[in-house]
Amino acid sequence: MELKKNPKADLNRSSGLYFVIGLSVVLFTTWRLLELKTYEEGESFTQMIQVADTMDEEAPMTERLRTAPPPPPPQAPTVIEIAEDFEEVQESVIESTESSQEMRIEDAVVSLEDIEVGEEVEEEIVPFAVIENAPVFPGCEDLASEEERRVCFNASVQKHIKDNFIYPESALEMGLSGRVFVTFVIGPDGRVTGIRQRGPDRILEKEAVRIISLLPKMKPGKQRGKPARVNYSIPITFKMQDI
Repeated sequence: MELKKNPKADLNRSSGLYFVIGLSVVLFTTWRLLELKTYEEGESFTQMIQVADTMDEEAPMTERLRTAPPPPPPQAPTVIEIAEDFEEVQESVIESTESSQEMRIEDAVVSLEDIEVGEEVEEEIVPFAVIENAPVFPGCEDLASEEERRVCFNASVQKHIKDNFIYPESALEMGLSGRVFVTFVIGPDGRVTGIRQRGPDRILEKEAVRIISLLPKMKPGKQRGKPARVNYSIPITFKMQDI
């Protein structure tokens, strides 16, 4: 017996329609999911402040200080005694220093004879190169001529600088070097005063002043037969030697 198909039972007849419907449903669902927006719900906080209706502040305990009343004022004596002895006091009369119309100007002018004028003698500082008799360094007294004593003075000062020369450690660390010009005065008593210095750095200047301040007492120089102040200048060179 031959089997016959029912035309209504064909499953592929409406498959295209079902496919379009299904595709539409999927696309619509996808679009809605993409457009879907969600919002986080914020938490709400409630703050409550309780304030008392009445605020009673306790007053601090205080103690009343009881002070004694002031003493009564002294009473005047009922009987007044009169002293018989009475001493007269002489009052001094103060004379006025202001000028009056009766005073003449000639009376107020001071005479020139009453004025004493004193002469102020200022010690003159003479340079070492032009002083008549130069200061004598200890050890140079036995030399006969003035020129020999000057040469001995210069050599003795240079030897003193070499013997007392100390290169400051801080200057070595910083690499400081240079020449310091020192000027000092040999006073009438033979002592060194008025040291002045000029150099590239204060450390070197301080060392130069220390060396000059150690100079011994000398025989003072003379100008016109009287002891005079003599000015002397010398440079001190600070130079580091390469080892």
